[in-house]
Amino acid sequence: MQHYMLTIYQPDGPAPGPEVMDPIMRRLAALNREMKEAGAWVFNGALHDPATATVLRPKDGDVLMTDGPYTEGKEHIGGFTIIQAPDLDAALGWGRKLAEAIGLLPIEVRPFHGVGA
Repeated sequence: MQHYMLTIYQPDGPAPGPEVMDPIMRRLAALNREMKEAGAWVFNGALHDPATATVLRPKDGDVLMTDGPYTEGKEHIGGFTIIQAPDLDAALGWGRKLAEAIGLLPIEVRPFHGVGA
């Protein structure tokens, strides 16, 4: 089984209110249960705002630390799910279900190098 990362991209700015988020969170919980029952789920998590990031960069024999995201952008990774699937088509099927559960946000499906292959 190959491992894949299903990445959720969200726009910068405040999260929608509970009237929007509560139904999404219920659909995500149901999808996570479905993935676990199918043996596809490995790990998932939501991330804090990009402003909480610290970037570590090697330079001249030292490591410099900078607060904030590595790059400026209009969207950021809001969360992810790691799955195992027999092939890309199966991973894309889970990615489609994740996109449908969330609604408006894009999902990127990407294989890991050499993990589970």
